[in-house]
Amino acid sequence: MNRNYVRYYNSGEEFEEEQFGIQLTELIHQVKIREGKTSVLFLCIGSDRSTGDSLGPLTGHLLKMHADRMQNPDVVVVGTLTLPVHAVNLDSVVEVIERDFPEYVVVAIDASVGSRSSVGCITLASGGLKPGCGVNKNLKMVGDIAITGVVSWGSRMEPVLLQNIRLGLVMNMADCIRQGIMHAVF
Repeated sequence: MNRNYVRYYNSGEEFEEEQFGIQLTELIHQVKIREGKTSVLFLCIGSDRSTGDSLGPLTGHLLKMHADRMQNPDVVVVGTLTLPVHAVNLDSVVEVIERDFPEYVVVAIDASVGSRSSVGCITLASGGLKPGCGVNKNLKMVGDIAITGVVSWGSRMEPVLLQNIRLGLVMNMADCIRQGIMHAVF
């Protein structure tokens, strides 16, 4: 897989969790080899105050429950429903990650907008992601690997429209991402 690798997965009943896990494992392995990193940190970005932007915190909540049971120090989850990572605190959270977790591969997870036919799809990509660009926010690029869930279509999304995204769609995508990650690292 090259640096510009992007793969789309349908989050419906035919979600390929094993294939997602295999591809994520490969991307993590590539970053570990290339950058000498040893562990994995999932940075789940978004707000619990907006349905369309809650993919990150919901995914983080699901992952944290599992990670806490596994007690694996090589896997860290940042960004949950209780402690979300969003536009207001993203810079300070990234500073803490860079300072305290330099040996961790950062997998950034966030909601996104895309084409109408991509709504409900989950993307897995090499390289980071730029949170907030779908709602006209200029935030810094984060992560070594990006996972996004396409919650709506268009090039830009008004914050009020994010409130009208179906929670069932977002929750299903969060659970699919959790399943795929469990195949990769747990």
